[in-house]
Formats: sequence, C-alpha cells, structure tokens
Amino acid sequence: MPIEHEAKILDVDPAEMEQLILDKGGQKVGERFMRRYVYDITPGDQSKWIRLRDTGDEVTLTVKQITSDAIDGTHETEVTVSDFDATNALLGVLGFTAKSYQETKRTSFVLDGAQVEIDTWPRIPPYVEIEAGTKEEVVRVAALLGYAEEELTGENTIKVYALYGIDLNTIPELRF
Repeated sequence: MPIEHEAKILDVDPAEMEQLILDKGGQKVGERFMRRYVYDITPGDQSKWIRLRDTGDEVTLTVKQITSDAIDGTHETEVTVSDFDATNALLGVLGFTAKSYQETKRTSFVLDGAQVEIDTWPRIPPYVEIEAGTKEEVVRVAALLGYAEEELTGENTIKVYALYGIDLNTIPELRF
C-alpha cells in the first residue's frame, strides 16, 4: 500500500489561513462540497476501513490503513470509480454496509509543491491538511506557514473528533 504523507494543523481560522497561504505564494485551486461513506472491513478494527468519496470532481474508492499517528502513518490504495451511488450499491452486494455518511467542505491550494487543504467538518473547528511526497516536505511547507513539526498531527478524523469530546463512531450521518 502506498504511504500517504499528510499532517493536520487543528483549529484554524479559514479566512486568515487562506490569506496566509496566498501570501506565502500558494495558489487557490478551488472550493468544493464533499460527501463520503465509510465502511468497516473488519468490525471492531478501526485501523483499516473503506472510504467511498465524491469530491464533486471525481469519485474514489479507497482502502485506508493506519499504522501510526505519524505524518507517514497512513497507507492507502485508491481507485477512481464512475458513480457514487452505484459503487455504494456494489459494496452492499459485496456485504459491506456503510457505518456512516459524512459531509465536508474543502478549500484547496497548492503551496511549494504540496497540497494544502482547509477542511470544514460539522461540529468541530476547521483544520488544515498538508499532503506532500515525503514527511520532510510536509514539515517544510508547515514551517512556511509558521508551524513547527510539534504543532502538527497525523491523527485520523476519528481521533480529531475525540479531541473535541465527540465519538465519531456513534454518528451515522454527519451533515451540515
């Protein structure tokens, strides 16, 4: 499984962060509304799951596996599929039932070779995700924005919600 090099900066002001990214030479790619279904592969195992996501531009089916909370602790295998609803139905035929449906808003940028996203999820403060080819690149781009490596987290969304006292596993529909 390919390694995803990604880190989050939690609890940001979206307008201030957007201006900072632009001031540092970033380019805004766009804004979009996203929806996803999440499926357990093995009930009770939160380290590996399936995500079906519609970004508005494309629909992807991904297996994600968490090996640690480090910047390089997520492994993923992803394919593009043609239809969100049909793929959800196909997964159902294969025996998978979505454990949750989730909506998010995302503003995307490119900054110094990295993808930088301002993500807004229901019920928690917005955060930034930085994704690049290596851990070192993620840390370097975070530093451009004024954040030290110690201020970054590689924790997945379930753990981020837990920081705000919310058990995401108990929410079958997360909508705006």
